[in-house]
Amino acid sequence: MSHVGVGPRAVMRSVAFLTAGVLAVPALAGCTSEDAAGKPLAAQDVAAVTRASVSDGGTLRWAVDSVPDTLNTFQSDADATTTRVAQAVLPSMYRMDEKGSPVRNPDYLESADVVDTEPKQVVVYKLNQQAVWSDGREIGAADFAAQWRALSGKDSAYWTARNAGYDRIEKIERGADDLEVKVTFSRPYADWKALFSPLYPKDVMGTPDAFNDGARRSLKVTAGPFTVKKVDTKADQVVLTGNPRWWGAPAKLDKIVLRAVPRDERVSELVAGKLDLAEIDPETADEVTLAAAPRDPATGTPLMGPQGSPAASAQGRSAAEALRSWAVANGSDEEAAEEEILAREERREAEAKAVRRQKALSGFEVRKSLEPAYTQLALNGSGGPLADERVRRAVARALDREKLAETVLRPLGLPAEPVGSHLALSGQPAYADGSGALGEQNAKEARALLADAGWVRGGPVKKDGEKAAGAEKDEKDEKDEGKEKKTEGDDDGTYIVGENDKNADDKNADDKSDGGTDRESGEKHSSGKNTAQGGAPGAYAPKGTAAPAGSVAAPLAKDGKALTLRFVLPSGPGSKTLRTVADRITDMLKEIGIGTEITKVPDESYFKDHVAAGEYDLALYSWPASAFPATDARPIYAKPVPAADGSLNVAQNYTRVGTDQVDQLFDRAMTTLDQKEARDLLRKADSRIWAAAGSIPLYQRPQLTVARKNLANAGAFGFETPVYEDMGFLEKGAQGSRPSAPSTSSSSS
Repeated sequence: MSHVGVGPRAVMRSVAFLTAGVLAVPALAGCTSEDAAGKPLAAQDVAAVTRASVSDGGTLRWAVDSVPDTLNTFQSDADATTTRVAQAVLPSMYRMDEKGSPVRNPDYLESADVVDTEPKQVVVYKLNQQAVWSDGREIGAADFAAQWRALSGKDSAYWTARNAGYDRIEKIERGADDLEVKVTFSRPYADWKALFSPLYPKDVMGTPDAFNDGARRSLKVTAGPFTVKKVDTKADQVVLTGNPRWWGAPAKLDKIVLRAVPRDERVSELVAGKLDLAEIDPETADEVTLAAAPRDPATGTPLMGPQGSPAASAQGRSAAEALRSWAVANGSDEEAAEEEILAREERREAEAKAVRRQKALSGFEVRKSLEPAYTQLALNGSGGPLADERVRRAVARALDREKLAETVLRPLGLPAEPVGSHLALSGQPAYADGSGALGEQNAKEARALLADAGWVRGGPVKKDGEKAAGAEKDEKDEKDEGKEKKTEGDDDGTYIVGENDKNADDKNADDKSDGGTDRESGEKHSSGKNTAQGGAPGAYAPKGTAAPAGSVAAPLAKDGKALTLRFVLPSGPGSKTLRTVADRITDMLKEIGIGTEITKVPDESYFKDHVAAGEYDLALYSWPASAFPATDARPIYAKPVPAADGSLNVAQNYTRVGTDQVDQLFDRAMTTLDQKEARDLLRKADSRIWAAAGSIPLYQRPQLTVARKNLANAGAFGFETPVYEDMGFLEKGAQGSRPSAPSTSSSSS
């Protein structure tokens, strides 16, 4: 999933057929109350001011994760920076508002309405009469038609990453004039607002060659407040400059430089004065916050406590001189005294360096919100113990999701509430807490489910030649079993699908319907483990079944195998918090007798070679929230189907857990034009996804950004699409507004 205006929408691949079999679930309460969506847990934090308070001119130096391999967001190797560029330089018919809902963008669109539903759905777009491409040509029907033809999936010469929605269009016609566009759908499509955002010029979409290669390293024709001046791979940066043909409010900045800076190097670049804005990890946030603390009025240095203060350094010098004098006077070992003096000098230099570092960071502040993305625990149901639904449900019911959310969010001063939906986040229209379909945390009932599945305490375990239950390990894994690499973590480290894997090799997606992969990652995920879908329908422990006596922390076994699950985690920088969450989960599972084997793998292979390939039992990764869950979420939770070559087509459903009921609810939500009906169908689908226990949403990801204090209208954007033309540096004396401190209490509902 993803979100309009914040990240690329999830790319979709073919999941063309539904297979038989219905998962038996408990009675599900309907989620139809008008206030179930609630409010966003945290507002954006961008130091918002009016345009009048922002000075004209200046360059914003903005750290990003990478220089994109393509500027075409519809290609498989597009990434988050591709989207960032597209937001600034291309038209979008709709943007994301503060609640994560699509809103009309008046700079490009005067109106868009469904004017007919019978016999076909017809949408008429009326474009802003001032809207022109940077070459002076009007934005019009020809551009809409070219994009539809390129993304419809009918011409395999186009290396498209997805065609969801575009494949439902029957024709595009010019209306009363070129600024009126009439789109007729062959099948009803509820998420029609997801289309044509971004919109590329016909120069890019008109031919396969132009689509495949023409927009990879340059965009000659644009239509936003900025234009692409240069993609500089040697300097690892993309340079955007003001668009002289922009008809809207003129951009305040002269230039935006998107620089690729590794996460672990960003604080050094901030100290060196080479960045103005950067997403950061919690440790860096602490350092910046300390630097912004009250300063000594006499010296101007931060009040760092007795060991780091200038007074302490002076005391250190006096002590060193006294030590030397005493050693000489008493005939003591002067060499030892000199070594002690050198050590103290090194400590003083380190203290002075820290003071200089803090002084440099004092010009910055941390802006924080919650990302429109959630972290989940994925349970691979394709084989092993987790193929049994009872075991998956036991794992889920062993988790204290509130404590896990608090572990990540409370130290940051952010609302620590667990996520209650797979399809939306708090504040979005489709959001409702559907976790009741699974049940609250209850270790006793979790143990009863395991007992019903045949896992018993103290059962015999074969040791000779017998491997533990779960995904098989290669010889290297066997040798490294029990060994943990010590790694430095930089940020939350949770992997958002499509934002972390730049090594995908699939360029020509075989995308013929509403299935999918992720356009940000560009990975080809049309196949997985060639194993049958496991799990027994309706397999639940009888109500009131007692747990075996004394089984709280005892290991379980069945058929001579211990109940041990392989928990795969990334090993590189940026994963410290992720690994902390995994440790908490491991402890919770141990309480019900489930063992875990932590396997740390390189970042570059974590998602591609383990999660997507199904080589795991448990894994942690994240999905961006979507303004269009009926379209974007279906391939994530659709029931895997056998492919023609005998493999299993999982689309984006990397847990391999799905049901026909869920698929049917998504299909109905995608075709109804009644928003209330669509919302209720999505909430029912979410309840059934909870009941299947293939993925367990944990918490909304923190969004931490360090920004120069005088930078306005930029920072932690939350749900909202950045407004690039309003970003800039404050006029002298102007003040930016900051949101009030969010509540950090956990929800008990």
